[in-house]
Amino acid sequence: MEKNWLKHYPAGVPAEINVTQYTSLVGLLDDSFKKYRAASAYKFMGKSFSYGLIDDLSRALAAYLQSLKLEKGDRVAIMMPNVPQYPVAVAAILRAGLVVVNVNPLYTPRELEYQLQDSGAKAIIIVENFAATLQQVIAKLPTEKVILAALGDMLGAPKAQIVNFVVRRVKKMVPAFELTGAVRFNTAIARGRGMALRAAAANPDDMAVLQYTGGTTGVSKGAVLLHRNLVASALQAEAWYQPALKDIPAGEQIVTVCALPLYHIFAFTFNMMLSMRMGGCNILIVNPRDIAGMLKDLARYKFHSFPAVNTLYNAVLRHPDFQRVDWSRLRISIGGGMAVQQVTADRWLEKTGCAICEAYGLSETSPGVTCNPIDRPVFTGTIGLPLPNTEVKLLDDDGNEVPLGTRGEIAIRGPQVMSGYWQHPEETALAMTPDGFFRSGDIGTMDDRGYVTVVDRKKDMIIVSGFKVYPSEVEDVVSRMAGVLECAAVGVADAETGEAVKLVLVRAEPSLSDAQVHAYCETNLTRYKRPKIVEFRTTLPKTAVGKVLRRELRGPG
Repeated sequence: MEKNWLKHYPAGVPAEINVTQYTSLVGLLDDSFKKYRAASAYKFMGKSFSYGLIDDLSRALAAYLQSLKLEKGDRVAIMMPNVPQYPVAVAAILRAGLVVVNVNPLYTPRELEYQLQDSGAKAIIIVENFAATLQQVIAKLPTEKVILAALGDMLGAPKAQIVNFVVRRVKKMVPAFELTGAVRFNTAIARGRGMALRAAAANPDDMAVLQYTGGTTGVSKGAVLLHRNLVASALQAEAWYQPALKDIPAGEQIVTVCALPLYHIFAFTFNMMLSMRMGGCNILIVNPRDIAGMLKDLARYKFHSFPAVNTLYNAVLRHPDFQRVDWSRLRISIGGGMAVQQVTADRWLEKTGCAICEAYGLSETSPGVTCNPIDRPVFTGTIGLPLPNTEVKLLDDDGNEVPLGTRGEIAIRGPQVMSGYWQHPEETALAMTPDGFFRSGDIGTMDDRGYVTVVDRKKDMIIVSGFKVYPSEVEDVVSRMAGVLECAAVGVADAETGEAVKLVLVRAEPSLSDAQVHAYCETNLTRYKRPKIVEFRTTLPKTAVGKVLRRELRGPG
């Protein structure tokens, strides 16, 4: 394979980097905690949290986790929004020799039960806002240990008490729950301070994170991300950032807006781990849907980096408080998770002076695969060039490489590619080529410079604001509803979210209404998976062998 993209790399970005300089993420964390101890690692609700504090708290929590008789390799789930307890929990789990299982805090009981059962998580660290969801399913789970956090836990008195009171009593954001035996987050840390942390030597090939994603069958699967995968991804991103970092004055800390959820692999690596490596600081945004609240928070700070998805960039641009924020220091605007629209990119450049640099990645690749040169003030409409140490080729249905300019399935090989799917060897075999390339399911083209463009998807997945929705999961859930004869889900274009879920139903009961369907989906599917459009038809279009023709469902019936 001729790596034609290397000729077009930005100045100062190497073709190959040393991805073995740390044997594990623990090594990367320890190095950063030591180097940047006095620096601010996170800002949250007006308070700064230093590297030294995150180090101390995570050591105590790691010792407490070990006291629960958890053994090396056991899985521990984290179900939190962007709060400072999240990075403390991640560092603690890894330091204790355990495995992080990222959980979307907005999951329904059905979705949570599946993920905790499948992962075999023996413990969970959860914010109390979502404890009622856990209560509904915990009796069926292997998850015996619960550590319960409140949003204000780390803010110190009296602010912690005020925030928790407002969240619980005024805004009523904590539904009533009962979790017998749950230990409070601050109590766990207090107990851990009196315990010795046993060094748990993590090896490069040890599992670090189980990152759940959809699959061709619609069954959510855990991508097994090893320590070496995530170390490589953070170091690749750091190398790619170098041209833009030259514009930041020497000695000035790199500050990043963390509005993407940390449980998503994009933010996990490009916000948390990359900032840790560079000694940067993340501004934690607990609810990015509250654009006014986010912009009010950002108005306090000067920042350099803003990773986001198209829908978030667009929402920020359209908000009347946009001008309250000082965008003058912004140097890096990474767009990922979904396609960035040209109109959004043009307006962002006009308003901030910083071009959106579109990137591409997947949970299975930790996530980085390609990115546009970060120092060029243009939006290319492509997903850019393969990152250092990364090979990309386009394959036909038989696994043969196609010529430049020809459509093919994007396949990736590199140190950031997962070791496989958790307990799904057959799915792993289908996803990997004999020579070690991961088949992404996305269809693209590559030009003679090595720039890749995504043109279609081989799979039927729907991407809503950067989150993957598999039609078969939606269909499986809705088909269980009384009054539904059969159904099919497809993605349709949506100005706000890129794509939205459209559900087409054939009724068994004529009285079934779209309001009933929406209510059922609200109970059983997390927000981004719920259909925005419900359409009733008398039949579904099918092939001669009975396969639903999804392409015929995207338009009106």
